[in-house]
Amino acid sequence: MVEHLPCTQEVSGSTPLASIFRNNMNPILKIIIFSLLPISELRGSIPIGLSSGLPLSLVFPIAVLSNICVFPIFYLFLTFIHKLLIKLTLYRKFFDYFLERTRKKIGPKVEKYGYLGLTLFVAIPLPVTGAYTGTLGAWVFDMKKRKSFLAVILGVVIAGIVVSIVSVFGIHIFDIFVKKNL
Repeated sequence: MVEHLPCTQEVSGSTPLASIFRNNMNPILKIIIFSLLPISELRGSIPIGLSSGLPLSLVFPIAVLSNICVFPIFYLFLTFIHKLLIKLTLYRKFFDYFLERTRKKIGPKVEKYGYLGLTLFVAIPLPVTGAYTGTLGAWVFDMKKRKSFLAVILGVVIAGIVVSIVSVFGIHIFDIFVKKNL
């Protein structure tokens, strides 16, 4: 009979890594990680922070500041490391796909509204919008770095407000179905 080590045991049918991430990780670290991930950004980090029991007054600044860090990190990546990786076929195919999708999504807004278009694009908390795509758009359209950074910051703050409102009301909407003990 083989015993499972604690780090390989499954909890509630999930993978070991998922259970460690879900149960044993500091909630503030979760907020930071989810804010930095291109898939989730603020759409994932704020609800995770709130569902961990942390107050919005703590979750919001941590999530927003972490997501703002995407611009300088990703811009540096695009400026320096991208030039090395573009020589790899798999990377180039993925990047070309992402680039074309970004041009189609953000191009008309940037061409019509400039930096305001970039802000609005980042501010809409939907899939394929956010700090990563906004940064890539600014880089692709050769927008001024400082103005682009400010546009992305403003967009991230607006997206954070929108996600916070939706998260808070979404969490409490079910309160109407729960009888409170008097």
